[in-house]
Amino acid sequence: MASTHLFSPITLRDTMFRNRLWVSPMCQYSADKRDGVPTDWHLVHLGALARGGAGVVITEATAVVPEGRISPEDLGLWNDTQRDALARIVRVIHSHGAGAAIQLAHAGRKASTYKPWSSKRNTVPAAEGGWPTVAPSAIAFGEMAEPQALTVDGIREVVEAFRLATRRAVAAGFDAVEVHAAHGYLVHEFLSPLSNQRTDEYGGSAENRARLLLEIVRAMRAEADCLPLFVRFSATDWAEGGLTPEEVSTFARWAGAAGADLIDVSTGGLTSGAQIPLSPGYQVTFAEQLRRETRLPTSAVGLITEAEQAERILADGEADVILMGRELLRDPHFPLRAAAQLGETLSYAPRQYERAPFAEVLTKV
Repeated sequence: MASTHLFSPITLRDTMFRNRLWVSPMCQYSADKRDGVPTDWHLVHLGALARGGAGVVITEATAVVPEGRISPEDLGLWNDTQRDALARIVRVIHSHGAGAAIQLAHAGRKASTYKPWSSKRNTVPAAEGGWPTVAPSAIAFGEMAEPQALTVDGIREVVEAFRLATRRAVAAGFDAVEVHAAHGYLVHEFLSPLSNQRTDEYGGSAENRARLLLEIVRAMRAEADCLPLFVRFSATDWAEGGLTPEEVSTFARWAGAAGADLIDVSTGGLTSGAQIPLSPGYQVTFAEQLRRETRLPTSAVGLITEAEQAERILADGEADVILMGRELLRDPHFPLRAAAQLGETLSYAPRQYERAPFAEVLTKV
């Protein structure tokens, strides 16, 4: 039995995950053929994170339709070729004892962008492989191209795309699925009054703005059967007139009633000029608030970089799971290092690496 919260297992629905230190979805912009199919880069990247001791490895935002990709180099799950390539990665993650989850997404008005290390910015033109974007309303993000407002039929096609992608995720062997409703992408755009100025049943009131999310959650729940289902929210837009934690708590309760099992709490991403007060664990208070107000399990993410910090968040009841991103890019074996720092002995630490124990390094420091 684990002596810490961080390395205690957690069960969601019928699935037990070995610990509560998980890999946050992180785009790699490495589907080099621009076909949404993962490459050897994804296999090694995600496999290393599983080998490093994470409880769950969540793949990057994976588009449910081609026009839902953030960049032309993003992953997708709209066809069976992508499904089969992802299944290979799931098998590798499982071979290291970690759970495999996938974040399903549609980038909305923030789609068709250049990858971060390109010398170019904003919308990729059609001549370079870009495409027209869609959103709840024809309101551009910053200096990006103005999107087309989705029709009701278009909205229904989005819901169906999430459903079919979930079916493929289950067939690929994933242990959990997540809907991306944060960071200014399509579902978040519907939730926020700053980007949703519709006057039909998908705009106006909180109930109407949440309609797309809840239709997606119900469709995914029907396909996911007993698998855990997560929803990532931005708990605030960090902008006047935007989403507040109180309103997002309401959305989260509704998502829970529709079949969500865990609320993945982040913030921001909707507006290009938001001033976000960055500091260690700056989003944890929002995870605690949503946990308290919804009574659903939550995960915390955002500048969580130390083992003791992560353990304290869980011990204080501010969240049920810790998600890490950049810290795991710096050190894919951070979970093994954290276990040594907290005095845990992990049965799943790779025997091949026993000659270089983290506890030994700590003793010598």
